[in-house]
Amino acid sequence: MASAAVTAAVSLPSSKSPSISPASLDRISFHKPCLYSRSNATAKARRLVAVRAQVTTEAPAKPAKKISKKNDEGVVTNKYKPKEPYVGTCLLNTKITADDAPGETWHMVFSTEGEIPYREGQSIGVIPDGIDKNGKPHKLRLYSIASSALGDLGDSKTVSLCVKRLVYTNDQGEIVKGVCSNFLCDLKPGADVKMTGPVGKEMLMPKDPNATIIMLATGTGIAPFRSFLWKMFFEKHDDYKFNGLSWLFLGVPTTSSLLYKDVSL
Repeated sequence: MASAAVTAAVSLPSSKSPSISPASLDRISFHKPCLYSRSNATAKARRLVAVRAQVTTEAPAKPAKKISKKNDEGVVTNKYKPKEPYVGTCLLNTKITADDAPGETWHMVFSTEGEIPYREGQSIGVIPDGIDKNGKPHKLRLYSIASSALGDLGDSKTVSLCVKRLVYTNDQGEIVKGVCSNFLCDLKPGADVKMTGPVGKEMLMPKDPNATIIMLATGTGIAPFRSFLWKMFFEKHDDYKFNGLSWLFLGVPTTSSLLYKDVSL
């Protein structure tokens, strides 16, 4: 709701002045003034009062407009969908946590033959094999891409993921295994993988080579930031050289859970 501010200018001539000259009125008001005459029974004098009122309205301040990356040029999204996924091949699948770590995390590389053109900061969907308890195909799960746009092999024909195997005990004492995470962590090189996407435009790596980039993650949340770091420090590009500042804060429960200690991964 707009707020209104009212300002008033009042001129009261002295009792010795029986009237106000037109010149005085022009100084008081931009428009024809309203003149009121009233008598004072005691002094039997007349005063003329000129009142000018100005009303201004102020609209509430608008919040700063969010700059969206949804219209970034050259960013491909949803090229492959659940009904027609891309079928790639598992090239590598290796555990990157120590044997005594509380849980397993795996790094895996899939072939795309350049058919899934993604950018650093995007995600892909994976449709695990098999059917659910209702006899229907499993639904896709989204995973942040852990490789740069060039891929771990540097030929723009692969995509990598960082996945933690989900295993827990429910209230009934039964061991429950996550459908897609266990499917991925159990993959052998040569196995087929159904993929969708790529998706996402809100977490793309900044284009400015002089940017200050602060990254915070726990566990497999490092995946998109690995893609950033790989491009910034391990690749050479004709049109990009990172000259800014980069900070990564990574939280893990134990030292044995620290991911990507081997920089070759």
